[in-house]
Amino acid sequence: MNENITPYQSPTASKKEQVASMFNNISGTYDFLNHFMSLGIDIIWRKKAIRELKSIQPRIMLDVATGTGDFAFEAIKILQPEKIIGVDISEGMLDVARKKIQERDLQHIFSVQMGDSEGLHFNDDHFDAITVAFGVRNYQNLEKGLADMYRVLKPGGKMVILEFSKPRAFPVKQGYNFYFKHITPMLGKLFSKDHRAYEYLPESVAAFPDGDAFLSLMQKVGFKHTKDRRLTFGISAIYTGIK
Repeated sequence: MNENITPYQSPTASKKEQVASMFNNISGTYDFLNHFMSLGIDIIWRKKAIRELKSIQPRIMLDVATGTGDFAFEAIKILQPEKIIGVDISEGMLDVARKKIQERDLQHIFSVQMGDSEGLHFNDDHFDAITVAFGVRNYQNLEKGLADMYRVLKPGGKMVILEFSKPRAFPVKQGYNFYFKHITPMLGKLFSKDHRAYEYLPESVAAFPDGDAFLSLMQKVGFKHTKDRRLTFGISAIYTGIK
């Protein structure tokens, strides 16, 4: 698994604490760098992932590792739910999300709060759908995080996870590896005050158990009808499962 891949290799802070600190450090430039480094493709990925929920038309949703809220905002546009709650361990990212919620006058639909993916403070069988975008690879205990999301999902509810993947085909694999290992850290150093965050990014993706390994983990905690849909030559993937 990827518990040992941490942003700062601190011997005294847990992965969870380091991830929270990292996102606090980069919250101000996070949205810009996301769109810039992906050439805007991340916006298309989010739309495709959210459309996986159109068939069930969820009313009450949970967005885990919500960050600055972009995945939830996309869900509001496409699905028009009654309520979305976003949780994240980074107060800095949540501050950005709150500003965006206020600017868009969406307080009646979307609210955010501090929350740990491995210990969600919600009742069992509570949400119609759960979403996570580019967050599960940062979990300290991936299986525990998946199990807790399963717990708070209603029977018949659906989970949709969007996460970076590892391309396997030549020459995309080689080009992707070069960009991630060399260009991404360089851009991070140029635009962000925490360049280590963008060195951690390719390390965390490389360590993440993508594809069949991740589907197996979803199945282990109880999810059924699990699927893995690759996007943009396998650079990212949408994982879905039903409780």
